[in-house]
Amino acid sequence: MIAITRYRVPAADADGFAERMTAVLAALARSTGFRSGRLARTVDEPGLWALVTEWDGAGHYRRALGAYEVRLEFMPLAAFAVDEPGAYEIVHSLPR
Repeated sequence: MIAITRYRVPAADADGFAERMTAVLAALARSTGFRSGRLARTVDEPGLWALVTEWDGAGHYRRALGAYEVRLEFMPLAAFAVDEPGAYEIVHSLPR
């Protein structure tokens, strides 16, 4: 499964956001079931960011979000999150 969380970040907070969200990504990467992750920023609207992670399953993703180390890093950034569903089941995938 993949998880996509989008964030609206004011320009004044962008540098700190990137650094802190990279710490969140590193904490998630240490979780069981983590496959990959990326922090991205839109080209056309620099205030819109996305954290995209891939997991062995939704249970792994949810347990990772509940881990103390992840919550400690992630919760201060949650205020920037866009309120929308973010967990997606992969329906079809093509190899590279």
